[in-house]
Amino acid sequence: MALTADRNTKRRDGVLYSDPVAAATRIFAGSIVCLDASGNAVPGSTATTLIARGVAQEQVDNRDGAAGDLRVEVRRGVFPFANSASTDEITRADIGNSAYIVDDETVAKTDGTSTRSVAGVIRDVDDNGVWVEI
Repeated sequence: MALTADRNTKRRDGVLYSDPVAAATRIFAGSIVCLDASGNAVPGSTATTLIARGVAQEQVDNRDGAAGDLRVEVRRGVFPFANSASTDEITRADIGNSAYIVDDETVAKTDGTSTRSVAGVIRDVDDNGVWVEI
């Protein structure tokens, strides 16, 4: 039904999120955070079912808890991560392409023969690492 009066529409900036942490999980501050198939926050890892959410703004230790007992603050943006090695090393020629999650601090050029989830878009490569927009 269309509006017939003003509406106070809530908004979010789309930068900060508070997500429930998966059971038996610890997330370190500064790590890549993903959402698992249930929508719970987990550290980045080699898996095909993860959705990159952002970077943890704090450490949350839910190793003794059930899913959702604790929440983690996650920020979206452009962040530097460790570069993979050998044929999976990301170079400046890869800027604009997808980066793939190796672990909670490392990204790679390829999906590892369909074993890795997308981290985000490569925005830069410099001495600080691979800058990925999540």
